[in-house]
Amino acid sequence: MLAVLAFAPGIIEQTASTPRVMQMLQFSLAPAFLLVAIGSIMNVMMARLTWVANRIERLEARAEERGGEPCGDELSWLGQRRRIAQRAVMISTGAAVLISVLIALLFISAYIELRIGTLIAAMWVATMALLITGLGFFFAETRLAARGPARTRSSTKPRP
Repeated sequence: MLAVLAFAPGIIEQTASTPRVMQMLQFSLAPAFLLVAIGSIMNVMMARLTWVANRIERLEARAEERGGEPCGDELSWLGQRRRIAQRAVMISTGAAVLISVLIALLFISAYIELRIGTLIAAMWVATMALLITGLGFFFAETRLAARGPARTRSSTKPRP
């Protein structure tokens, strides 16, 4: 750390400015609140994903005990839900990572001469796109859950 400071004379003077740091904190409040919101949404997504995974394990264990075939319709339905929920979590995690990088860049931008406002704006838009996509997958998973395994089966197989 000291070696970096030795090569950048004046960095201490630039970062010692309390008003500048306070301004960067103010600029980063909206992205920080968004990060908290994404974390809360992901908490709900993970709870649903965990429930689905546990249900799959219970059904498979029950089938092993009885020596029979597992409930194919329900396992298929749960598998679909798991895949969709995993996508929702992965995409939302991408949004959280991107907004974290954006917060860091906001602070860095105050102390460098290179203008990165366009990059920060593009990252904000990309974060929103990822968040909207993640919420879309979450919506699809909850809709699939509301239909249940019987309705999923009947919509994919023709009736006799």
